Amino acid sequence: MNITFRQLRVFVEVAQQGSVTRAAEALHLTPPAVSMQVKEIESQVGLPLFDREGRRLSLSTAGEYFLVHARRLLAALADADNAMARFKRLERGRLTIGMVSTAKYFVPQLLARFAQEHQGVELKLQVSQNREQLVTLLQAGDVDLAVMGRPPKEVATRSEAFAAHPMVFVGPPGHPLLRLGRPPVAALASYPFIVREQGSGTRNAMQQFFGEHRFMPSITMEISSNETIKQAVAAGMGLSFLSLHTIGLEVRSGLLKVLDIDGTPVMRTWNVVHLQSRTLSPLAEAFRYFLIEHGEQHLLAHDAPLLKPVDAAS
Repeated sequence: MNITFRQLRVFVEVAQQGSVTRAAEALHLTPPAVSMQVKEIESQVGLPLFDREGRRLSLSTAGEYFLVHARRLLAALADADNAMARFKRLERGRLTIGMVSTAKYFVPQLLARFAQEHQGVELKLQVSQNREQLVTLLQAGDVDLAVMGRPPKEVATRSEAFAAHPMVFVGPPGHPLLRLGRPPVAALASYPFIVREQGSGTRNAMQQFFGEHRFMPSITMEISSNETIKQAVAAGMGLSFLSLHTIGLEVRSGLLKVLDIDGTPVMRTWNVVHLQSRTLSPLAEAFRYFLIEHGEQHLLAHDAPLLKPVDAAS
C-alpha cells in the first residue's frame, strides 16, 4: 500500500469524529478534500473502511482493525520526530495535554504561563469527563501528557505527583451544619447528597472516605458535571463532595460554603502521567518539569483562602 502519513491522520480524525464535515473542521481542510483522502485510502486497502448512513460514518470491521495500525504508525512517527527534536533541543511545536474535568479549573492557567515562556508552542487540550476516558486517550496515544489523580494501573505509565489535591464537603449558605463547628461524619446522615458519577476520581475518593468512616450517604442525584452539581447545591437541593479547586469562584462569591466536617479536607495528589512506551518531545518534557516546579505553589495560592476556619455565624 502506498498510503501517506497525511492520509492516515485524515482517516483517524474521520474515525474519531464520525463525520467528514467535523473532521474537515478539525484538520482545517475542506470536506471534499477529506472525502477524497478517505476514498484513496479505501482504494489502496481494497476494502470499505466505513459504513455510511447518510452523512454519518461508522467504522466497518476492517476499519476498526485498520484504525489500530494507523494509530501505531502515527505514534511511531511522533516518537521519531520527538527523538530528532531532542537532538536539536527544540522546545516548540504542538503539545497535547489531557486532563480529567476537575483539572480544567487550574491547568489552563498554568499552560498560559508556560506558553508565555515558550513562544511558538501550539497547545491542545483534551478534557475527559472522568478518569476512565482519560486513560483511553493515553492508551491511544492521543495526548502527550495527562493530568489526573490516581495513576492508571491498567497501562504502563510514568507518574509524578506535583501538587496536593484537597477535597471537601460543600453546602449552601446558611446550612445548619455550618453552626456546629466541626461536626462528625455522622452529622451528614440527615441530608441528601448530589454526587459525581461512578468511575470519576471525585466519586472514588468520596466512597473511600465514607468507607473508612463506615458511613452510607443518602444519594439522591448522580451528575457527571461539576458545574451542574454546584448549581444544585447552591439551590439547596443537597450537599456534595467536590475538589476544592472547582469551587473557588462560588465560595468567594458566597454561593457555596465549605463544610468543616471532621476528617476533612480529604487529601489526594495531582499527577502528571505519560506512557512509558512513548518518547516525550522536549516541549512535553519542559511542561512536565514546569508542572512539577510551579504546580504546588500555584494551587496553594488558590486553596489557602478557601480553607480558613468556617465562620459559625455565616
